[in-house]
Amino acid sequence: MICNLLVCGINGDAVQIIELGSHWTISNRNGSLTATEQTLPSGIYSAFRPGQLLDSYNDVNLRWLAYDNWTYTNSFQFDLDHYKHVRNFNLTFHGIDTIAEIRLNHELLGRTDNMFVRYSYDVTKILQDENVLEVEITSPVWAARAKALALDSAGRNVPPACPPLRYHGECHVNMLRKMQASFAWDWGPAAPSMGLWKSVQLEMYEVALLRDVDVDVSRNATHWNMHITCYLDAAAKENFYAQLVFYAVELLDQPLVIDTYTTKPISYLSPAIEFDQSVPLADVVAWWPNGYGEQKLYPLVFTLNAWLDSDGPKLRAKSKSQKSVRIGFRTIELVERPAPDGRGNTFLFNVNGLEIFMKGSNYIPSHILPENQTKDQISYLLESAKEAHMNMLRVWGGGVYESDYFYDLADSLGILIWQDMMFACAMYPVTPDFLASVREEVRQNAKRLSHHASVAIFVGNNENEAALIQDWYQTITQLDRFKSEYRELYLGNVLHELKLVSHMSRPEPLVSSPSNGKASEQDNYISQNPQDNNNGDVHFYDYMKDAWDPEIYPRPRFASEYGFQSLPASTAWERIAQPGDDLSDLVSHRQHHPLAMVPITTQLHRHLPLPLPQSEDYEEALIYFSQISQAMATKVETELYRSLRDTHHNTMGALFWQLNDVWVAPSWSGIDFFGNWKLLHYWARDFLAPTTIVALYDKSATSLNISLICDVPDMNTNNLSVVAHVHLWSQLLPKQSRSWPVTLRPNGVQYDKVIPLKELLDNEFNARNAYLEFQLRRNEQLISRTYYFPSSITAAVGIMDPQLEFEISSKSCLQTSNGSRNSLSLTIQVKHPAVFVYVELLLYHRYKLSENGYMQTTPMHVVYVEVDTPSCIRLWRKSHFNIMTVNQFMP
Repeated sequence: MICNLLVCGINGDAVQIIELGSHWTISNRNGSLTATEQTLPSGIYSAFRPGQLLDSYNDVNLRWLAYDNWTYTNSFQFDLDHYKHVRNFNLTFHGIDTIAEIRLNHELLGRTDNMFVRYSYDVTKILQDENVLEVEITSPVWAARAKALALDSAGRNVPPACPPLRYHGECHVNMLRKMQASFAWDWGPAAPSMGLWKSVQLEMYEVALLRDVDVDVSRNATHWNMHITCYLDAAAKENFYAQLVFYAVELLDQPLVIDTYTTKPISYLSPAIEFDQSVPLADVVAWWPNGYGEQKLYPLVFTLNAWLDSDGPKLRAKSKSQKSVRIGFRTIELVERPAPDGRGNTFLFNVNGLEIFMKGSNYIPSHILPENQTKDQISYLLESAKEAHMNMLRVWGGGVYESDYFYDLADSLGILIWQDMMFACAMYPVTPDFLASVREEVRQNAKRLSHHASVAIFVGNNENEAALIQDWYQTITQLDRFKSEYRELYLGNVLHELKLVSHMSRPEPLVSSPSNGKASEQDNYISQNPQDNNNGDVHFYDYMKDAWDPEIYPRPRFASEYGFQSLPASTAWERIAQPGDDLSDLVSHRQHHPLAMVPITTQLHRHLPLPLPQSEDYEEALIYFSQISQAMATKVETELYRSLRDTHHNTMGALFWQLNDVWVAPSWSGIDFFGNWKLLHYWARDFLAPTTIVALYDKSATSLNISLICDVPDMNTNNLSVVAHVHLWSQLLPKQSRSWPVTLRPNGVQYDKVIPLKELLDNEFNARNAYLEFQLRRNEQLISRTYYFPSSITAAVGIMDPQLEFEISSKSCLQTSNGSRNSLSLTIQVKHPAVFVYVELLLYHRYKLSENGYMQTTPMHVVYVEVDTPSCIRLWRKSHFNIMTVNQFMP
């Protein structure tokens, strides 16, 4: 290749990196506990009580680990003579959790105070043939307390001091730049871990290496343009020379050589190389979100050669470093124009010129111990999101900036990422050292993430504007101070740094979520009502009203957080319980909602035949019914938001809380800790489907509003009809049906009919003995169905024992990269309608069903099952499954 000939004119060899990933020893302060031969990533819970933290009551019982200080030690040999010509040796820690002192050969390299920051140290003059590397980590619990006391004594307290008592958590997590959920949250345990949660590397190079690459993609009438910024890490405090070679094999016939800096030195104070490269539109396949087109990604490779002397690097100087990224060509605009209803502004995402309704969920860390996050967990969760037709996930601001693998996979799957910065539900200090650490955190992570096609928008924090102005933490007592500090932190620091990597093809960052979007500017980004339904995004929770009633929900422009709790399956509880544990006590311990179980049971008593607590089947019903109620409530709320798309109010986003779990507990998740889908996620696969029929009750008119939602821009609208079935609770198959032809509005909502209930429920049918089913069909093909239940299930007349029987058939097993995948069919037979049929695998494996929580109104129905196991299961028994219906709990 021509480029190789060009590069041959400049000497140099590859930068060398040695991983210090093994042979670590971890000891507590007095040396009474030691773990040897530890590997990275690592944390103290993983090292000393592997796999035990999330069992039973260990979130409290193992807390003593977090109260001690711990030292990581690595003794390693290094052949100095072999590397005597290397100019710089750099020791880089990609993630330390959190407050630490680092020493090499008993010399202090530095102190760390931010879990989200990469720390690098020049060890050129310290490195020896025999080396001892020590990382002394201070208990985050005591470190946070000390910082809080110091601020309190200065009259600068920063609330909240402690989480609610039900959390069984620790105080003052907002003092630390650490995963905010690690001190407990309403859905998770306190796990104030410490450790080296990312890799440690010894980097050997001449003068600089290529650390990050950002590619800002934009388009005009004829071309896509890539504005490329290569961020360099420079060890020497001297200006230096460089050559950059850019390879884009699918886009450019020849590599591009940037040789501007072979004669003009780069400043070590701001070491970066910027350039532009355009590509004709016809040569590029655009990247689209899930459901709208292809997720085409183009590999780009950058090779840097950097040297100090004007005559170029020596022959074998370690001066060459390389970085590879994959980019997608797309534009994303956040459209905030005057709304059609004349009140406030729209809040909608336009991708590649197409307005897209954002539908999805909120993502929390895949494990409460960040060192235990695995590629398998991440891929399973993101692929489950794609399978449920989600096109956006919100990475919530109390967790971590996710791994490169996470964003690479989101790119591949077409899942847009709403990226919060890691500030949540708190006020924060504005001391000089805290702000300096925050700026570095934002700079590093924004540079790392910005090139991803999936990253749709950056947001400064989660709920902190609302917490401040709505006085969640008694900020009203010093409101002016807290307003000033809020603006200093987010406007003066977080947003300032984010704008340094802003993209032409990505919206400007938001300050907070929820917020009033651009309307917040007139309030200097602290609005009196940050949850204005006419501007920006909202978070909505109301547990005391009837969650199956669409009337209770707001009509926002964009709902970025909402949801209801449920309990994971019985088998999940069995897997974490210890002998002698009482399930009700364990559930109570892990129920961190300040209102305890009241929000769940309140909804159940409205709609489902929950037995008395003293009944022997109470806990089984509580788990099962909680999942029905969660799924139904979230379905109704999400369908309402989707149906408002083409009204004058123009709602354009619905991201429910939350996708996943970090332990077995009552929570808002749709997927439990072991990866098994709750009913919510099975139902989400239907209520988020690209083409969906919605039937929402209008109480004032005693009617049903039938809407046909179509996200597909080029949908075939021929030969479509809606079929309305009237069912009796006491008999299989519909007793009365009517149909009518319909059309669809591609990439929009067709408001089809308003049907008075009395038109369907008349003569022998009434609100208690009957229910309604609506199907969208193309000829005989079923596209979508939904149900409407005019009375509570408890009050329904005619529900009886369905006499359910089932058989197992069609068994097969295939080897996968991680083990085996068993496939089988369950043929389920009933003699009477079975209400919300719930299938549970009783074996402790991750599994997935073709559907769950469904209404069986035919004598026979087949459910397909996939089970992931280490090896094939040859003998399947009916006792491996539990199948329940609401019928069995009816009085």
